[in-house]
Amino acid sequence: MNWQPELDELRRREAFALKLGGEMRVKRQRDGGRLNVRERIAALVDEGSFHEIGAIAGLASYDGRNDLEHLLPSNFVFGRARLDGRPVVVGGDDFTVRGGSADATIKEKHIMCEQMANQLRLPLVRMVEGSGGGGSVKTIETEGRSNVPGVKGWEWVVENMGTVPRVALGLGSVAGLGAAHLAAAHFSVLVKEQAALFVAGPPVVERLGEKLDKQELGGWKIHARNGAIDYAADSEEHAFDLARRFLSYLPSSIDSLAEQGPQTDDPDRREDWLIEAVPRDRRKVYRVRPIVEAVVDRGSFFEFGREWGRSVATGFARLDGWPVAVMASDPYFFGGGWTADACRKVRRFVDLAQTFHLPMVYLVDCPGFLIGSKSEREATIRYGVEAMSAIWQTTIPWCAVILRNVFGVAGAAHQNGGRLSYRYAWPSGFWGSLPLEGGIEAAYRADLDEAEDPDARLAEIEERLEKLRSPFRSAETFWIEEIVDPRNTRPLLCEFANLSAPLRETGPSWFRMRP
Repeated sequence: MNWQPELDELRRREAFALKLGGEMRVKRQRDGGRLNVRERIAALVDEGSFHEIGAIAGLASYDGRNDLEHLLPSNFVFGRARLDGRPVVVGGDDFTVRGGSADATIKEKHIMCEQMANQLRLPLVRMVEGSGGGGSVKTIETEGRSNVPGVKGWEWVVENMGTVPRVALGLGSVAGLGAAHLAAAHFSVLVKEQAALFVAGPPVVERLGEKLDKQELGGWKIHARNGAIDYAADSEEHAFDLARRFLSYLPSSIDSLAEQGPQTDDPDRREDWLIEAVPRDRRKVYRVRPIVEAVVDRGSFFEFGREWGRSVATGFARLDGWPVAVMASDPYFFGGGWTADACRKVRRFVDLAQTFHLPMVYLVDCPGFLIGSKSEREATIRYGVEAMSAIWQTTIPWCAVILRNVFGVAGAAHQNGGRLSYRYAWPSGFWGSLPLEGGIEAAYRADLDEAEDPDARLAEIEERLEKLRSPFRSAETFWIEEIVDPRNTRPLLCEFANLSAPLRETGPSWFRMRP
């Protein structure tokens, strides 16, 4: 007289769900070197913490007595879990059931996954493989009609981009709506050689006359270098580690603040070699990442987006345990000048920091926008204006450390000029409206034309201007607030982080971050 028969029926249906798309398809997934969706979730989250929702939703078949014969589960698995002890929402496509396409999906599960993350204010990790609930040619036959394209529930994706950290991991071939879900993330990853991202796959593209394999069309070498993804992982396990690390720097939502982590590094640590990190010869480049590593907490710099917009390095780090966003000019690429891609990268990264209230540290060596016909063709100034505007829209605490060059409009965009911000310059600081090189001949053309020895006159002018542009002359008029010993940079940045921590404000930014 109890409800055990119903519980037995529930267990039977759950057993069907655990079989995914069937033994043959699961084996095919395994033989391809890929985990199935349930194995992926188990590998990502804390052991035993996953609470699935809608496990027995799917396509059921019944016998003549209306008793269940078989249940093919929906090809999207989601629920709540813990990640390093922290509540999250996680969802994954099941490629073993119709390749993750619309024929086997239940759209409401996708929508509820996004709603849950948004309304519980929890980070969301989506594991994408297949079309992510998108269409399939066979949909016409299974539905008996051709549907008008629509993306029901996309408003929650847009909402989440401005509300909770959204991580997307591309773990196989990802196309259509799946590709959109992968791109619509604060942090997106492709697994090298295993995963690929495209609007439409090779068979469709071949009809246009391009015969390419998956990696040639949309592999990591394509998308890590064009900014469509943020990181190329070596394996699925590496992708899961990257997701954990990315989230460790962020709050659970815009309504909370990132917490101070372990204080394992002396905030007063001074690195003696920094005094010679920037060469006296301005024509020589230097490596900026060792400088970043030297001034942040040891081992805390987590760079992403490294393969594109390469004149600016971006990532998260910690200062005396506090999470911060870090930008650093990389003079190995275009001398640190802003290309169109670098401008797009800066805009997106600044928006990310602003959305989740992370203070910004910018190590500056920017000689301006990249010049030349290629730069003009790529509309560098348009993307540059977007990046500048993003910086001027920020309300987060900001600290700029000028390592060397600051020239032109792009150089000026090293802080929000309308707000109080910290700014320090190393003695190697070198700035102006535009570099002397190439400008003296134009500005002093009349003097040079009248000189008996134009070369000697040019050298005299250069020497005079070099003395006038000394950083100490700028400091005299308070055009630069402080010139500091490079070895004191870490103590100053740790002070900045500690003073900034209580100033961070929760809540939505006055603009919403878009994918």
